[in-house]
Amino acid sequence: MTSTNALRLEYRDDHVAVLTFDQAGSRANTLGQAVLAEFEAVLAQLKERTDLHGLVLQSGKPGMFIAGADIKELGSARMDQPELVRALMERGLNIVAGFEALPFPTVAAIDGSCVGGGCEFALGFDARLAGTHPKFEIGLPEVKLGIIPGWGGTQRLPRLIGPSLAAEMICSGETAKAARALEIGIVFDVVPSERLLDEAVRLVKDLHRTGKWKEDRKRRSQPIGLTEDQALYTFAVAKGMILEKTKGQMPAPLAALDAIEKGCNRPLAEALQCETDAMVPLVGSTISRNLIALFFNQQRMQKDTGVADANVQPATVKRVGVLGAGIMGGGIASVHARKGIPVILLDSNPQALDKGIGNIAVGFKTLLDKGRMKPEEMVAALARVGNTTQLATFADCDVVVEAVVENEEVKTNLYKQLEPLLRPDAILASNTSTISITRMAKSLQRPERFAGMHFFNPVERMPLVEVIRGEKTNDVTTATLVALARQIGKSPIVVKDGPGFLVNRILFPYMDEALQLLLEGAEPRTIDKAAVAFGMPMGPITLYDVVGLDTALYAGRVMQAAFPERSRPSPLLVDLVAAGRLGQKSGTGFYRYPKGPKGEDDPKFGEFLTKHRRETRKIPTEEITERLFLPMLTEATHVLAEGLVRNPADIDMGLILGIGFPPQRGGILRWADSLGAKHVSSMLEKYRDKGACFVPSAQFKQLAASSEKLFPM
Repeated sequence: MTSTNALRLEYRDDHVAVLTFDQAGSRANTLGQAVLAEFEAVLAQLKERTDLHGLVLQSGKPGMFIAGADIKELGSARMDQPELVRALMERGLNIVAGFEALPFPTVAAIDGSCVGGGCEFALGFDARLAGTHPKFEIGLPEVKLGIIPGWGGTQRLPRLIGPSLAAEMICSGETAKAARALEIGIVFDVVPSERLLDEAVRLVKDLHRTGKWKEDRKRRSQPIGLTEDQALYTFAVAKGMILEKTKGQMPAPLAALDAIEKGCNRPLAEALQCETDAMVPLVGSTISRNLIALFFNQQRMQKDTGVADANVQPATVKRVGVLGAGIMGGGIASVHARKGIPVILLDSNPQALDKGIGNIAVGFKTLLDKGRMKPEEMVAALARVGNTTQLATFADCDVVVEAVVENEEVKTNLYKQLEPLLRPDAILASNTSTISITRMAKSLQRPERFAGMHFFNPVERMPLVEVIRGEKTNDVTTATLVALARQIGKSPIVVKDGPGFLVNRILFPYMDEALQLLLEGAEPRTIDKAAVAFGMPMGPITLYDVVGLDTALYAGRVMQAAFPERSRPSPLLVDLVAAGRLGQKSGTGFYRYPKGPKGEDDPKFGEFLTKHRRETRKIPTEEITERLFLPMLTEATHVLAEGLVRNPADIDMGLILGIGFPPQRGGILRWADSLGAKHVSSMLEKYRDKGACFVPSAQFKQLAASSEKLFPM
């Protein structure tokens, strides 16, 4: 037996070698430079063994095969070092090729996560067996980090499952579970985890006996052989799908497709060079660095307890109550039930309660129809949802989430009735998006057990939950709500109490500036197109209609009262609401909606706009873009200076998760970093006469003066 820090090589009596990858001191097996050196040493030993009948590669970590390349190493790479990047790629390629050239058959026994470089390693083996561990997944998600597979994935996967399927997987970055991997031919079979090694040994012996592995290796080293028509159709369709999804703003999927297209009709050795040529310009790019930073921030958030004291433990939540059966309340109840938490939905109006329960059932049925829920899972989830019209039913709930109308008096009156009925250790949380948690807590006898738990609409799809700490909210309450949010599959961010909390506070200046641009001559479509071109999922004018103009008007008044120097009331919005033009829900707003959620230009809106317009100049797209996002940035700098969040990265994550800020830009603060604080300051100077919303915090001004970055990297 040979053993190193991460690898253990055992020679069995039946002439089969078993290589176990078990990286010391790590929960995952990653392919950093030190580990690659160990693989090189093992390969040097194995290639001399002509007596072996085969090799099996397995992992020593349950639920984890190989997590891929060391992302920290990729994140530290720089674009001005292309030869170094090329050398890193070639090292991995040579190791995979080394396994591919061993003088005996090889089998990868995969029982858990096998992604990125780990998948590329496995593709260099003659066969792959999947175990039944629930964490099994296999795929090449590199495009989600702004890069492409660089150790042969863009060439070996198409030779295994065909270019069309491979392009779909690689360019989307999606992984496959065991059943799907078997269906499309990535793995030879799926076997019970406890028999995986035995079955892998049996398979490698069978390959040795038949000699079929030699023919398969020869075939995989040759061009795929698509005809010209096949290639044109395959890659035109794939490119169209990529552009539809990414709007051309993510270079990695297109680069991956280009590598597949250029390499599929060449011998493997030449094809791998096409991959490297496509990969090198992406490593260390701004987009890649932003997406890698996003990856690490997501990992940080998964571990964050929400409080500074590491000794604080969250309370166990076995039963949740939801007060209010409207769209938000029903959505909150639904996500808890789906994740296995019994929930009781309360509304004083029996008709509203019936409608809320009906909406939950319809939502589950939609998931069932899409294949995202099994029939037995749907039945179980529905069984977890109770309903009542009586507050006393919440007496045994660990957490109660209030989601009634956004009216402070209504909420606090309910709290006074509800609190005496709850256990002393129960937590009450409000789903408010605007009302002060600290102020509402004054109506309670136990303000330390009260906090905000702000979900975003639609609850089922939006990943962010803002956990709002009032002045008297204690650590256990905060940690419990953070843990609960994570338990139901959400990404929680802890925010201090304040107008608009985090996301809405930073979003408001963006929305406000869109109205100012309208009044100066910009057209609604032009503004929306500029925002979408920047990477937003929809423009601010469309967003007004989606949210509801009345809701936006009310929220705007809250922000105007809190920050009068940076806010400007809009008479246009007031007039539209007074006329009943509330957006999609009323059929007209800035646009009209005769056939569903897709807005059409409405000539009647022009009458309102003409009445309030101050100018009619044609505003350049560059100015529109800058004026939309610079106020968002300046507000973020004020949030940062006030310490509203515990980590600056939470601002970026909140906007990405809460409003779909383009992840390739890294968030509003990383966007500023990519431009440079000095350049941002000069951009802001151009619009100084437009108001205080273009004046950043003193902290940011100091940053610009020193040429430092918010996120040194």
